[in-house]
Amino acid sequence: MGRTSPLLIFFLVLGSSFATYNVVTMIIRYGSSEGVAFSDGSMLFDPIIEMPAHAKNRKVSKAPFHVALTATDAPYNKWQCRIMYYWYKKQKNLPGSEMGGFTRILHSGKPDNLMDEIPTVVVDPLPAGMDRGYIVLNRPWAFVQWLEKATIEEDYVLMAEPDHVFVRPLPNLAYGGHPAAFPFFYITPEKNEKIIRKFFPEEHGPVTNVDPIGNSPVIIRKDLIEKIAPTWMNISLKMKEDPETDKAFGWVLEMYAYAVASALHGVRHILRKDFMLQPPWDLSTENKFIIHYTYGCDYNMKGELTYGKIGEWRFDKRSHLRGPPPRNLPLPPPGVPESVVTLVKMVNEASANIPNWDTP
Repeated sequence: MGRTSPLLIFFLVLGSSFATYNVVTMIIRYGSSEGVAFSDGSMLFDPIIEMPAHAKNRKVSKAPFHVALTATDAPYNKWQCRIMYYWYKKQKNLPGSEMGGFTRILHSGKPDNLMDEIPTVVVDPLPAGMDRGYIVLNRPWAFVQWLEKATIEEDYVLMAEPDHVFVRPLPNLAYGGHPAAFPFFYITPEKNEKIIRKFFPEEHGPVTNVDPIGNSPVIIRKDLIEKIAPTWMNISLKMKEDPETDKAFGWVLEMYAYAVASALHGVRHILRKDFMLQPPWDLSTENKFIIHYTYGCDYNMKGELTYGKIGEWRFDKRSHLRGPPPRNLPLPPPGVPESVVTLVKMVNEASANIPNWDTP
C-alpha cells in the first residue's frame, strides 16, 4: 500500500460514490433516512433491538473503552484522522465520557509523519493484489494484527473511522456480551438471504440473527472482537472472491462480512440510532454522539439542499483528496440544518488548533 497515488485515490472515491448513489437517491426521493420504500410497496425502517432487560438496571460504574481507528497514510485519510483525534481529546475527560486510550491502526506497513501526533501502531496491508482494489478489505486484517500485538488496558474497544467526529462525550453503550452498534438501513440481511446463506448456513439459525450493521461504529468487549476479527477477515475475502456477492454488496461488502462474522459467533448487538448522525440527511446533532461526514453537503444560497448537483455552498471531504481543507471554511448560508453547521464549525475549530495543519 505505502504511498497511495492520486489516481488510486480517485478510483477509490469514485467507487465509494457509486456505492452510495442508490442509497442517496432513495433518501432524496422519500425525504428521510428513517425509511425507504420498495417497488412492492413495503417500507424498510432501521430495526431496533431492545436492550436486554437485565441491562436496563445496570449499575453506574465506569467501563472505559479503547478507541481504535483504522487508516492509511494517504493525505485524504490523514487530515480526517487529525480532526478525529482532536475531538477525541476534547471530549475524553468531560462528564459522561467513558473514552479510554486511542490507537490509529495504520495499515500502510510503514510509519508516516503523524506518528508523534497521534498514538499509532503500524501493521501490514494485505499482500499485493489480494484486496482487488477494494482497500477496505485491509480493515479486518489490520484489526487481527493489532489485537495480536497490542496491549490494550481497557476491556472494551470502539471501532471507529477517520471521518467520525465526537460531537459530545461518548459513554460505553455496550453491555457485557452485547456490543453496541449503529443500524444502517441499507444493510438488509433478510432481503439478501440467498447470498447471506452462502456464508451463514441454516444450522446457525434464522437470517435475522445477522444484525443490520457494519463494524463501525461498534463498541465491543475486547475478548469478543478478538474472536470475531479472524472470521470477519476470512469472510470478507470469501465474499470478495464470489462474483455474485461482490456485485450485490459492492462497497459495503466488508460491513456485511462483519455482521455475518458476529452472527456466526452468536453475538447480537444493541442497535443505537443515537450512536451516530450523517449530515445532510440527519438534521440535528441533539442527543447524538458521533458525526459521520461520509456524504457531501451541497446547498444553494437559500439554504436548500442540491444533492447530486454541486452547490453554491458545499462541504464534501472528497474535495480534499490531496491535502487538508483550508482553515476557516465559510459557514453555510442561513437555513442549512444545524447538523451541517455544527460539522463545519467543528472542522474549523480543529484546523485552527492543530499545528502545521497545511502539511499533507
